Amino acid sequence: MSEIRRRDPRREWIARNRLHPAHASALAVLGEGAAAVEWMGPNGLIRKNPRAIGFIGPNGVKRIDRSGVQQGGQAGSTSRLAAQDRRRRVEIPDPTFMVAVVPELSGGRLSGHDKDLLGLARRLADADPERPGAVLAVVFGEHKEEALGEAGIDRLLHLEDDAYAGFAPEARLAALCAVERELAPRHWLLPDSPLGGADLGRRLALRLNEGRGERPATGVWHVEADSGAPLGWRCTARGAAERLDIQRPLPRLALALAECAEPVDETLHAAEPLRLEGTLPSPFSRIEDLGQVAVDPAGVALAEAEFILSAGNGVTDWEGFHHAAGVLGATEGASRVAVDDGFMARDRQVGATGTWVTARVYLAVGISGAIQHLQGIQSCDKVVAINLDPGCDMIKRADLAVIGDSAEILAALVAKVEQQRGGQRDAA
Repeated sequence: MSEIRRRDPRREWIARNRLHPAHASALAVLGEGAAAVEWMGPNGLIRKNPRAIGFIGPNGVKRIDRSGVQQGGQAGSTSRLAAQDRRRRVEIPDPTFMVAVVPELSGGRLSGHDKDLLGLARRLADADPERPGAVLAVVFGEHKEEALGEAGIDRLLHLEDDAYAGFAPEARLAALCAVERELAPRHWLLPDSPLGGADLGRRLALRLNEGRGERPATGVWHVEADSGAPLGWRCTARGAAERLDIQRPLPRLALALAECAEPVDETLHAAEPLRLEGTLPSPFSRIEDLGQVAVDPAGVALAEAEFILSAGNGVTDWEGFHHAAGVLGATEGASRVAVDDGFMARDRQVGATGTWVTARVYLAVGISGAIQHLQGIQSCDKVVAINLDPGCDMIKRADLAVIGDSAEILAALVAKVEQQRGGQRDAA
């Protein structure tokens, strides 16, 4: 038989049409079992899929995929599941050393900062394939994260005692010192952030370096291999109020900034539970955590809000929208159209021409999804869209979409929340 590769023009056309029902399967066939990044065209030229994850355009600019595949939208759920199945599974039964990471798990889930930190730990652990190390995550209190292995964790030490919950730096420090005595990790990595990682990291640095004279590295944003350094690595850190970059050998303990490394996305690790052989010290703290202080969501800046209820041109009942935001405890946002029409203040505008937001939940009501708006919400964890148009770009971007009248859906949601809260008060 002829060895000439036969083309299927129809399949190639389906692969270029992301709205075709067979789009994903056509990509898989062209890519020989995976979502195709490139394939041979009719004239012998290589064609590239501009919607592949991480596609770089001809000018070196990363393209935005409005279908939601890159941003975690509903349209890319099938591709994400397939990508997880294709991940290379890694198990390290007898690691040569440990790289300990203490993620913050704000809200009970790994943040982008935590995942970047785990990506850095993965680099340090995998530097020598013949003598691999394991990434150990020390987690305090309850959490909701189910994808610890996908983030690059080999061993998980979960300390669930209530004494570690909330702000308990003394109890957590005692536990970390016990980990140091028993496991002696080669590196300690903590997030340099005001949410608790910076404080705990500096406390641990003082305890580890007593009598050694080795100072920790703070504000680390880049790490590279250096055979001349004691541990084989050199780091670059921010100094002088972030006006200077300081280079030095990477010490045992480092506090790293967000985007210090790429998160893990090609391997799947075991995240095996780990228990210390020795007895942990009784968690005791002279500090009492009185809980979080209630804050009016209307006074929270959009850039700092964790839950945003955003309105667009499709909102007609503005009184009901404001009432829903108050009942749900959400910070109000708006599209540019709603702001230009005078329904919302300019500082409430979300998007590339307004405020870039990083909310955990972004609820878009009546927003069609202009490219500038999608750029502004690309760092949100979960996007929920309420819209009458099932084909709009916001629906394609959303993790969860509700098709229907926004006023009726918000009213039903408010009634459900109020009913649940009333039942809780009656039970109490």
